[in-house]
Amino acid sequence: MRNAALFLGIIGGLVGMVVGFFAYGFAVLGEVWAEFFQAAQDVGVPEVVEDPMITKVIALVAPILAIAGAAMAPSRPAIAAILLVVATIGMYYGFDFNVFTMFPIGMCGVAGLLAVLGAVLKPEPAHH
Repeated sequence: MRNAALFLGIIGGLVGMVVGFFAYGFAVLGEVWAEFFQAAQDVGVPEVVEDPMITKVIALVAPILAIAGAAMAPSRPAIAAILLVVATIGMYYGFDFNVFTMFPIGMCGVAGLLAVLGAVLKPEPAHH
């Protein structure tokens, strides 16, 4: 379970980085070119970035927490579970749940669950 949390967390963090790059760029675009958001709202697109600074911070921090939590999963699964769950909640809050975020949110969430189970259950002895 700990190794599964490791791999799922790393993959979720890497995909979350890609989503974070685009979210960060979109938030910066809205700050630099305010007419962009106004034009988008005029065509019927709802306000997509309420607070650009929160989006930029989550775009940076959530994937880092996911990768750090995944790296800790084999040795410190309880701490890894906390980091992975916080990364999952951050990605959901910052990017919402859509076609681009369903994989990093899902993978980090499952990795967090597996890390919790890895912390609670005893590891199986190796068969030699």
